[in-house]
Amino acid sequence: MPTTKKHHLKILFSILLLSAFFSCDPKKTEQPNVHKNPNEITFISVSDVGGTLGNYRIIKATKDSVFAEKGMTANQTHKAWASAISTETWKKLISSVKIADLDHIKSSPSRQSVDGVDETFQIRAPKKSHIYVNSFVDTLHYKQLQQVKEQLDKILPKEYQ
Repeated sequence: MPTTKKHHLKILFSILLLSAFFSCDPKKTEQPNVHKNPNEITFISVSDVGGTLGNYRIIKATKDSVFAEKGMTANQTHKAWASAISTETWKKLISSVKIADLDHIKSSPSRQSVDGVDETFQIRAPKKSHIYVNSFVDTLHYKQLQQVKEQLDKILPKEYQ
């Protein structure tokens, strides 16, 4: 008889513990709105990928850092570089980009399928991400992206330009 009492107590304790666990209301914490401006640029990426030897160069920039990598898949080389950037440098980098104009930039078909190189831009804002492939063909709207590339070249070491 004592073993059945212990067994019933274990079951009763388990039920009480589970009911207490599931009845607890987790605190609902509102995440603060980190980005006050929905048109604020938070990330820029430029990459050149392709060619007969599988060349690549990828540059990623945020408000506080820039990262670059390059290599070639044919001979399996890879180099990477990273650095912090100042707020002033970030502002210069994004100064040419007008969020309202980004929807007008047109991409072009990929050239990788014929051993060409694709240039890809990615620009992120809190509400929307813009991705362009070979947009240099859009001569009317490409100027602001070209200026971003020129600003990035000023930041990067010579071997990543």
